[in-house]
Amino acid sequence: MPSDLQVTSKQSPLIFTDLDGTLLDHEDYSFSAAQSMLHKLAQHHITVIPNTSKTRAEVLKISQAMKLTGPFIVENGAAIYIPKDCLPRQPADTTEANGYWCKTFAPPRSQWVKLLHSLQTQYGDLFRHFASMTVEQVCVATGLKAQDAQLAMQREFGEPIEWLGSVEQKNHFIAALKGLGASPVEGGRFMHLKGDTDKGLAMQWLVKQYQEQLNQHEWVSVALGDGQNDVSMLELANHAVRILSPVNPLPDINTNQHLVTSTLTGPAGWAECLENLLFTP
Repeated sequence: MPSDLQVTSKQSPLIFTDLDGTLLDHEDYSFSAAQSMLHKLAQHHITVIPNTSKTRAEVLKISQAMKLTGPFIVENGAAIYIPKDCLPRQPADTTEANGYWCKTFAPPRSQWVKLLHSLQTQYGDLFRHFASMTVEQVCVATGLKAQDAQLAMQREFGEPIEWLGSVEQKNHFIAALKGLGASPVEGGRFMHLKGDTDKGLAMQWLVKQYQEQLNQHEWVSVALGDGQNDVSMLELANHAVRILSPVNPLPDINTNQHLVTSTLTGPAGWAECLENLLFTP
């Protein structure tokens, strides 16, 4: 693993991390295997930034449990929420809400729900999506408890789709969505319907804000992810970490020279790679 990025150097890392299957265990959503590394990063004042398909409501709860106090990126790059004490000035093109500056990159969820409704007749029972599902159905599909499923259903910008048909039918469905202007991506459990946004573009925008407003540091992006919807941030990060998944193939990365892959899965692999990247000479 590369050792040119160290906390003792002049570079200041920003840790952008996927959640499901990366910092959260795929089976039980636990982050216990990464708990000590989270504490170590906090001691060194290194910011951990969730960059996830999850909703704002979900990330707020998870961040509180992990004691994360920095920005976070939701719904596959659709929006960034920045606590007002993170930067000296409000970034351009952001709105203020509940102690955060918010930068949006995507149209509202209602646009995608309407689009899916237009495809319901053609594709019938081959798919269902969060807006059409009950809390109980989301619990079964995700393994979440009812309270957490309700948070997952509070989408603002995109719409998760549970595919119930064959792979061939799914490919036709994806082509139809793209023909209607959508950019579907496949995550660990769901297909996500969204605008022309991704985790990488949101990450780049946020790093730029740090570099412009806190230019006494050289900010370096470190991205960690386990799925195909993480590829954009892994390819654009200064340092990329692929986390081994128990169920999905490793994301296919084309352009990152500083790429490492964990030998452990989920949060254990997350902690393993950050220890080697940041703290091992």
